[in-house]
Amino acid sequence: MIALKSSREIEIMRRANVIVAEVLQELKRRVAPGITTLELDGIAEELTLKKKAIPAFKGYSVAGRIFPRSLCVSINEEIVHGIPSARELREGDIVGLDYGVIYEGFYGDSAITVGVGQVNEEAKRLMEVTEAALRKGIEQLHEGKRLGDLGAIVQQTAENAGYSVVRAFVGHGIGKKLHEEPPVPNYGEPDRGLRLKEGMVLAIEPMVNAGGYEVEIKDDGWTAVTKDGSLAAHFEHSVAVTKNGPYVLSQL
Repeated sequence: MIALKSSREIEIMRRANVIVAEVLQELKRRVAPGITTLELDGIAEELTLKKKAIPAFKGYSVAGRIFPRSLCVSINEEIVHGIPSARELREGDIVGLDYGVIYEGFYGDSAITVGVGQVNEEAKRLMEVTEAALRKGIEQLHEGKRLGDLGAIVQQTAENAGYSVVRAFVGHGIGKKLHEEPPVPNYGEPDRGLRLKEGMVLAIEPMVNAGGYEVEIKDDGWTAVTKDGSLAAHFEHSVAVTKNGPYVLSQL
């Protein structure tokens, strides 16, 4: 069942997502060679608590597995769900930062991928194309359009650039739960799938690989990596469908 949000609920979600956006902005500023992913996790958690919100991912359970940290940090060939550790970022890495909070009973969720120091042109292009795919997907969020319209344009944007979109993980509805109905694939066919309605709030999150779309899960049970070892990028916004079109809640 899909929970349609009232305008009041959407504004609470807007506040939750602004907190996420502010945390990600600070993390982007702090990303540099030598900082550990655990340090980034601590920065995110401290800032969230100061803003009277709760980190959403810490303690999140899937099939009996508990995510142990507040921030998902995924480096280079890691696609999503990387666990913060003592690992230091290195010059030329690209790092996906995925973050969520709970504020006044509602969730916010967003992600960015950033370069560490100077990165090569291949990495820059992958990040640019992935972010462009997100923007083009968001443009489809009008009443009466279908989820297939969103997935098709994301897939087309990635594949036209010579990349692939991950199929093992998709976007999702969001609200009083982190993951609500419906699933939001980053692939599909135009004019197919669920019809969009005012009040839907969706987390749109293209995950784009420089090589093939196949993934593997590391021994920690969480970290998803590209099967062929190619670079991956991930961008995400939480977006409401309104009578005036898409309302990007997690954009400052």
